Amino acid sequence: MSTAMERLSTGVRINSAQDDAAGLAIASKMTSQIRGLDQAVRNANDAVSLIQTAEGALIETSNMLQRMRELAVQASSDTNTLTDRTALNQEFVSLRSEINRVAQNTQWNGTNILTKQGGSNSDGIHKFQVGANANQTIDLTIGNYQTNSSSQTAVATVATTTSGSSQGATAAAQVSTFKIENDVAVGDVFSLTVGDKSFTHTVTALAATAVLSRDAVFNAMIAGIGTVAGVGASETTTTSGAKVQTFTASSTAFGSNSFNISSGAGGLLSGINASSITTAANANSAVAAVTTALATVNTGRSEMGATMNRLQYAADNLANVARNATESRGRVMDADYAKETTELARTQIIAQAGTAMLAQANQMKQTVLSLLK
Repeated sequence: MSTAMERLSTGVRINSAQDDAAGLAIASKMTSQIRGLDQAVRNANDAVSLIQTAEGALIETSNMLQRMRELAVQASSDTNTLTDRTALNQEFVSLRSEINRVAQNTQWNGTNILTKQGGSNSDGIHKFQVGANANQTIDLTIGNYQTNSSSQTAVATVATTTSGSSQGATAAAQVSTFKIENDVAVGDVFSLTVGDKSFTHTVTALAATAVLSRDAVFNAMIAGIGTVAGVGASETTTTSGAKVQTFTASSTAFGSNSFNISSGAGGLLSGINASSITTAANANSAVAAVTTALATVNTGRSEMGATMNRLQYAADNLANVARNATESRGRVMDADYAKETTELARTQIIAQAGTAMLAQANQMKQTVLSLLK
């Protein structure tokens, strides 16, 4: 009777290990799973909030890049004077500074998320725990969306060894070189703009040696730039084993004898760090650099959007699994009220009957004693 009353009062069939040792072990494991699933749902929702914050900042970054591209297209036209282009360049430079400021000040839970400082190892790789067990994660890399960064290990530099002069049979063609200095590290970002071509490369893995790692980056940059109209390219290797790419204006007698060349390091948008629109040539190069930057931002936003959708589905599935697991645990742990109520009534009747029989037995003794008086 006391067991039935305990089960009815708690609603649980297993109140101690002696009630059902195996059932208690099963229910305990299910409890761990259910609580883990519930927390994983909260983790997924927090992850969506983090990504929404990052993507919201990139929306404004994209808007500013669109405006910068618009300014560059405007400045590329000779309907503008030098004074006009200088005024346009002031807004262009200001927008670039604001893009960098947005990247440096966008935070979630006190951590910068657009400067590649987030994640367990502060490398921009976010592992969102969306399971009840260890290492059940959905990963997202949020890169460094600055236009420059002091954390860059290796640096790509350009230098103009010969300046282009006015067109003519004896005019000098511009000669510029591109090289990579210092050892590269995972996460380093390089950008290069040559003429109307712009390319950005992010190091995701290292080669067997430092020289091979640097060469791999160099080759990726050159392949990304490809063929540039009006500019020839040649490659040399220095005595130290470093590679140098030399760009030369293709014609000294006709066409342009000069071209724009610039490089940046440390941020996914470093390709626009050296851009300006003070001349038509620079403006045309800026259009290419800003277009590349826009593509980089759009790629990042698409990855974030896909991850948010994935997290939403994961959260819905986790909630469904947790609900089914709770029902399964209930079949093991919950008391059967109909059965326990019947058991309580049965044991109470037995107890009451026993008490009544004892009372009758005591009454019989009193009757016998009365005959002896």
